[in-house]
Amino acid sequence: MVTGSQCRAARALVEISRQLSATRSGIGEYVIAAFERKLDLPPQEVILKLQSALESAGAFFIPEGDRGFGVQLKFTRSEARRLSILESEGGLVADDEVPGV
Repeated sequence: MVTGSQCRAARALVEISRQLSATRSGIGEYVIAAFERKLDLPPQEVILKLQSALESAGAFFIPEGDRGFGVQLKFTRSEARRLSILESEGGLVADDEVPGV
């Protein structure tokens, strides 16, 4: 399961605010803040919604293994910027096709 620290790190990597994370996930901003600060552990379905929103923004969560756990970008910074520009232009909405994921 994703931790609050991973969520905070993922938001920093994909450069979105807690407010935008709340909007995209449908979770209250105060719930996200408490989770990230390790003050509260929300139900698993809430954590999964937050994880899904961050993954759609470009974060990739690394599950716990021999070397620990973490988070990284799905895309390089230039790819992420290019995608952000393209997504802001409007047009038809479709599912992202991310190679290797």
